[in-house]
Amino acid sequence: MSDLLDILANASFWVATLRIATPLIFGTLGVLLCERAGVLNLGIEGIMVAGAFAGWLAVYAGAPLWVGVGVAALTGMAFGLLHAFLTVGLALSQHVSGLGITLLATALSYYGYRVSFPKVNTPPTITPFAPMEWLPIPVLGAQTPLTLLALALVPAVAWVLYRTPVGLAVRMVGENPQAAEGQGVSVAATRTGAIVAGSALMGVAGSFLTLSAFNAFFFNMVNGRGWICVALVVFASWRPGKALLGALLFAFFDALQLRLQQSGDAVLPYQLYLMLPYLLSILALVLVARKASYPQALMKPYRKGER
Repeated sequence: MSDLLDILANASFWVATLRIATPLIFGTLGVLLCERAGVLNLGIEGIMVAGAFAGWLAVYAGAPLWVGVGVAALTGMAFGLLHAFLTVGLALSQHVSGLGITLLATALSYYGYRVSFPKVNTPPTITPFAPMEWLPIPVLGAQTPLTLLALALVPAVAWVLYRTPVGLAVRMVGENPQAAEGQGVSVAATRTGAIVAGSALMGVAGSFLTLSAFNAFFFNMVNGRGWICVALVVFASWRPGKALLGALLFAFFDALQLRLQQSGDAVLPYQLYLMLPYLLSILALVLVARKASYPQALMKPYRKGER
């Protein structure tokens, strides 16, 4: 118990929690935007890999860090357009399209890495974002600007969804596309825009790993974070504020299991500590998801004029 209290009292623990939560915040907001418009995007895992690689490669080639973030966002948008074409334009299965994009984006990224660095065994490094030491706020001052951006996006996305005509259109096409069409809203254009915007955030989520958390691109560095984001959206009941809470909760347990593994009194196998954030997240998901009110038109293809 004393070790646990020591961990919680240490500022570095909360710094790690917020750092681990940052890509989850970006990714969860991205999934939320897509699903609010009625489209499931299981391509997030691959889009994060592609964003991580593209952003890092741009910076390695000499581009500024923020340009690398922009390249990652554009990469995400490109895969988002592909997903929109398949699911909105052709009304194909959203599950199959998303999984296909994950496989395609991951394979292209690994292929691009091997082609770019055919004889390199140790991944080349870049100079990542520096912590915001100029910011006189504990914990947040130890983060990089991408974390500040992620936190700022939470109220921004909430404002767009609940306070603007664009947000109203996104929610309408996710709940009742027929009614939205009756009000003059283009369901295809709105869904495509939401998928592209959400996929851009997924790309930025990946770029955080290579441009902020680490300074290189590694295979399997996304490590299932995309799937966690999909689950966190359900936990959050498709609300940006709760998405932030879910990301912080998962990051809290993840940071805690890392500290417990390093604790001198750790008596359990390390695999059990690794399972801790996933088990607790599943438990929270089961408890919350039973009352979740999902978008009524989620995963339902729509063709103009159909009833």
